[in-house]
Amino acid sequence: MNEPYSVEPVTKIDEVFPQDTNAYNTLFGGRLMSIMDTAAGMVASKFAHREFVTVSVDALKFRRPAYQGDLIETTARVVHTSTHTAGVHVIAQRLNRSEWVTEEICSGFFFMVAIDSQMRPIPIPQFTPKTTEEEQMWNKAQAARDAMKNADQ
Repeated sequence: MNEPYSVEPVTKIDEVFPQDTNAYNTLFGGRLMSIMDTAAGMVASKFAHREFVTVSVDALKFRRPAYQGDLIETTARVVHTSTHTAGVHVIAQRLNRSEWVTEEICSGFFFMVAIDSQMRPIPIPQFTPKTTEEEQMWNKAQAARDAMKNADQ
């Protein structure tokens, strides 16, 4: 189990429905976080063939709103690992149906822990960066993880 089963990203598409929006017809931030968290869990499971739970989320950067009727394209990729944890970088983009052009609305790191049937952490395969870009993302995820750990002390 040293090698990941897949290092390919997961992309999912969701539609912004009326119940997902506030009084300004923009997507609730919590709903977007849920969409992003789901994508993070999917890619972690694809990577390790394990069940995962979210242990922490780095500060998300909400850049632009999404509106009722938009599509949300969410792409998640495992960019960091430790013994039991997958660090997942998630990018959410909105697609306006009339222009069909993507615009990034939010991004951040989700840290997912693999668990067994008793909800105990279990080991996962390890991700090894192979490109300069992968190494940069690894370092950003490590910095985010370190900052969260230091905040707990």
